[in-house]
Amino acid sequence: MPNVREPLLHPVEIALLRPTQITVGLREVEEKRKAWRIKTDSKGAEFLGQHMIPVILGPKQRYYVIDHHHLVRALHAENVQKIFATVIADLSSLTKESFWFVMDNRNWLHPFDENGLRCSYDKLPKSVEDLVDDPFRSLAGALRRAGGYAKDTTPFSEFLWADFLRQRIKRKLIESDFESALEQALALAKDKQTDYLPGWCGPFS
Repeated sequence: MPNVREPLLHPVEIALLRPTQITVGLREVEEKRKAWRIKTDSKGAEFLGQHMIPVILGPKQRYYVIDHHHLVRALHAENVQKIFATVIADLSSLTKESFWFVMDNRNWLHPFDENGLRCSYDKLPKSVEDLVDDPFRSLAGALRRAGGYAKDTTPFSEFLWADFLRQRIKRKLIESDFESALEQALALAKDKQTDYLPGWCGPFS
C-alpha cells in the first residue's frame, strides 16, 4: 500500500484527532502552553504553519496522530481549534483489526498506561483532551533537555527513558520536588546501565 505524503490543504479540527498513545507528561504540556502564549500575538499563525502534525488516515476517515501529542494537547488546552496535518499513510481501507495490527507493527502507536503497563487498543483515548498524565514522561523530557541523553529518532524514545526512571525514582518525589528528581535522573543517565537506551551519551565525569 503506497504512502501518502502530501500535506492536507486545509486545517484539521484538533477535537477530531485521535491519539495513538495513552499518556503524556502534563508538565511538558504546560511548558508548551506557556511557549504558545508568547507566540499568539505576533507569531501564532506562522508557528502553526510551520508545525504540521503527522497523522495516519484510518477507518471511517479518522485522523490518528503519531507524533507531537504534547503540542496538540497544549494547543487544544489553549482553545486552538484547527491545525495543519500531514497524512503519512492512508490505511482507511483496512478493517479495524488490521488497522491496529499495522499501526502496532509500524511503531505508530504506544498503548501503555501511566504505570508503564501495556493495554488493549480500546484503551487509547478518543480525544487528545483525554490523554492521561505520566509524570515520568515529563521527567524524561526534562532529562533530555538537561543533556542527560540526546534526541533520537527511535519511536517513543522518551517513553523508554520514562520506563527506566519509573523503576528507580519515586513518583512522589517527582510530584513534590521535581528538581531533586531531575538531579537523580541525571546521575542515573551517566551510568553504564543506561547504555541500551536511545540517545545514550555515555558515562562522563
